[in-house]
Amino acid sequence: MFSVAFVSMVLPFLPMLPKQILLTNVISDVPYLSITSDNVDDSQIQNPGKWDISVIRKYMLIFGIHSSFFDGLTFLVLWFVLKADEATFQTGWFIESIMSELLILFIIRTHKKFYQSRPGKYLLIFALLSFAFTLALPYLPMASSLGLVPLDSLTLGLMLSIVALYILTGDFLKVWFFKKLVKH
Repeated sequence: MFSVAFVSMVLPFLPMLPKQILLTNVISDVPYLSITSDNVDDSQIQNPGKWDISVIRKYMLIFGIHSSFFDGLTFLVLWFVLKADEATFQTGWFIESIMSELLILFIIRTHKKFYQSRPGKYLLIFALLSFAFTLALPYLPMASSLGLVPLDSLTLGLMLSIVALYILTGDFLKVWFFKKLVKH
């Protein structure tokens, strides 16, 4: 939301409408309701860690910068490359935001590479349902009441590409973080 606040000072319109921000939170929070049923890696159970505020601070700083970089990339692509109109911009950012939030959960839930750790069944199901709903929403009859419009294949493809790059670099960054910056 920090990025949305910053970009709103540059754009002649809001990058996301308040109702879109609220809907983003609702959709992305659905999988989080099942987090208590998630699987935890054996390596994290065998030697439970202790809270270390300096590690948390480093983690927040590194991943905050990483996330803000990709918000900036989304803004640049939508505004300067695609020259998106208001509704297309908002829909593109809406989809990118939710997809990023849904997928980053699978990155931060483990110290391993995300594909080496099996998530809980309900977490995976709710994330997939949220993912599908997000992709379908701009094409549903209620989309216009939410300020969303169908995206052309180029715009949708670029938003999904940004999300994929975000997830790949986020996973790489996380593995590097725990290998290099966290003392075991």
